[in-house]
Amino acid sequence: MSASNHPLILDGKAVAARVRADVAQRVREFVALHGRAPGLAVVQVGQDPASSVYVRNKKKACAEAGIQSFSHDPPATVTRQELLALVDLLNRDSQVDGILVQLPLPAGLDANEIMDAIDPHKDVDGFHPTNTGLLAQKRPALRPCTPYGVMRLAQEYAIPLSGARATVVGASNIVGRPMALELLLAGCTVTVCHTRTRDLAAEVARADVVVAAIGKPQMIPGAWIKPGAAVFDVGINRLADGTLVGDVDFAGASLRAGWITPVPGGAGPMTIAMLLSNTLEAALRRMAR
Repeated sequence: MSASNHPLILDGKAVAARVRADVAQRVREFVALHGRAPGLAVVQVGQDPASSVYVRNKKKACAEAGIQSFSHDPPATVTRQELLALVDLLNRDSQVDGILVQLPLPAGLDANEIMDAIDPHKDVDGFHPTNTGLLAQKRPALRPCTPYGVMRLAQEYAIPLSGARATVVGASNIVGRPMALELLLAGCTVTVCHTRTRDLAAEVARADVVVAAIGKPQMIPGAWIKPGAAVFDVGINRLADGTLVGDVDFAGASLRAGWITPVPGGAGPMTIAMLLSNTLEAALRRMAR
């Protein structure tokens, strides 16, 4: 890995812009061929303020890429049966290529049950057990957007992954576990750390690649980072003063890392870019079936 004391800042905004421009071009080709735009149905249950921001950003990104977005905003009081019926309707809608159910769902609704009801071919978040299983079997189809974005960043900056020792901090189904599978697919030797990991500092310190996805501000001190390592900080945490920080102490880690993502502007923009890429991919696969 790189041994520089001046790390290369991984510019997620710039890479995401390139991905989105490529998707927009391919969407124009899709429209010319099929007479319609790829369609993404966005389901937001209730009016959680943070979710509303994310959904707005996703819809705006769709519009810029030429992807048609369909909004479904059932109230927080929606019943399990009503929400499952909506998902079933979208599964059968020929204009909808991708379905995104914004998480978290209100209390009383089982997110796993709702996500499992989505047609795996339309699961543009990549969370369905079928898509996770395909990734585990080295047959990736629609891939979870955040890990996919990290892999795209690594590819754009030619970070050597094959044979590298990678440590993923966090074992969630949304980021940590699929991230480990992506790194395994890329030829890394992978360690996944979680709440029961005995010596987190030692696991991070020996890693050539660190992916932090725990959701705790600056939990990983810069002193833990191996000199020259690639650091991907997926965490986005808002401090009391409104500042956004990652899960890694950026200032400290920057003194040791070879590559590092900033927060904001690193992994975050890549997530929406890969969502658009997945939506187009789902549309192309559906038309080819």
